[in-house]
Order: sequence, then C-alpha cells, then structure tokens
Amino acid sequence: MSAQSFQLPLMITTETPCSYLPNELSRSAFVDQQLIITPQLYTALLQNGFRRSGEEVYRPYCQACNACIPVRVPVKQFAPNKLQRRVLKKNSDLHQEWLKPPFTDAHYALYASYLEARHQDGGMYPPSRDQFERFLSSSWSDTVALSLFLDEKLVGMMITDLTLDGVSAVYSFFEPQLAARSLGIYMVLQLIEEAKRLGLSYCYLGYYIKNCQKMSYKNQYQPMEALVKQRWQLLE
Repeated sequence: MSAQSFQLPLMITTETPCSYLPNELSRSAFVDQQLIITPQLYTALLQNGFRRSGEEVYRPYCQACNACIPVRVPVKQFAPNKLQRRVLKKNSDLHQEWLKPPFTDAHYALYASYLEARHQDGGMYPPSRDQFERFLSSSWSDTVALSLFLDEKLVGMMITDLTLDGVSAVYSFFEPQLAARSLGIYMVLQLIEEAKRLGLSYCYLGYYIKNCQKMSYKNQYQPMEALVKQRWQLLE
C-alpha cells in the first residue's frame, strides 16, 4: 500500500554525527511548528514515516544513508511467537493501567532510573524533569501511557499516541532491575493488543535499523510492514 502523498513546509537540520551508526552523518526534516497538527494530519504523517518527539514531528533526511526504515505491525494479522508467549506468561502477575498526562514524580523517577542504568551514552542523558516533560508530552497529540505495576509499584511505562488508524509507540522505559522480565517486549505486545481492542489497524514502532542492535529488535514482531520508497510492504 502506498503512503498518502502530500506537501508540507519542512525545516531541514544540518548534518551531525549519527547516534545509531558509526561513521555516518545524519540530519532530519521537521514539520514547521507553526502548522496546526490535526488528528488527520498526524495520521498521514505517520503513514509517511514521520515520528513525534515532544511537540515536534520529524523524519530522517540523510543524503548518503537510508538505514532508518519506518515500520508498523498490522495488528489483526499478528500472533505472538514462542518467545513472546513466554514473556506474556512471565509477566502475568503485573497490573496495567492506561493513564493520561500530566506525568507525575513517580513517572519521572522511573524514567531517570532507566536512563541512568541503560542509556548514559544517549542524547537524553543526563535526565531532567523539564527534558522529560518536553520529550514525551505534546499539547496536540492524543497521548496515553501504558503503566505497569508490580505489587502497586510502577515498574514500566510505554508513552503512546492514539491516531485514526493505529497506535504509535513514542518511548518506553522500565525498572532496570527487572530486565529479566523483558518488559520492553511485554509492553509492545500489550500495545498491539490495545490497538486490536480499539479496532485500529496498526502499531507504529518507529524506525528499524538492521545494523544497530538498539533498533534491530523490532523485526521480531511479525508480520511487520516497512515503508520503502513511499510504499508499505512486508519486511522479511
């Protein structure tokens, strides 16, 4: 299926070192922030490979590289594999809630703990409460947070945007000491189930990068569609 074609004013960044692939340069195209982002426009932007970060909507715009591939799961065709079924069973004792912003001190504490333990080399480190709010919140998106609790303690969150045709995973974080539970996988599985429950077609998972360990894991959710040359097709 081809992505919907349309024209928008875009702002192109200068080239900077790529945070995913060594020896590569990256730049991004941002939608003009003066533009009013409606639910219809946001859905169309996701269909064309864009992502949200705070108030901004962007997509890679690299001249010499096309490694960042937008991907989505057609949720009605998805069924968990053997590993994913084990993850579901392992986390059957968790309680989950779908919460609306604003985010609380407990949410930020979990986010900060996650970055401290797993992403000290990332662009979001060191964390701050202001950066946390600006990164995850938006005044125009329909945002909810999948929140996981173990014995009433918050242990995982998946920040999610609801759109007209699917759900879009913005960012997830979890209790670092519970890494053995594979909470990242578990939250994606719950997000897919929520899309099914809402009668939506897709779970947008951002960018798949084959040669980057942090981004290549997304290929485990099959079937998966990839946006290649403005056409959505199955990713093998």
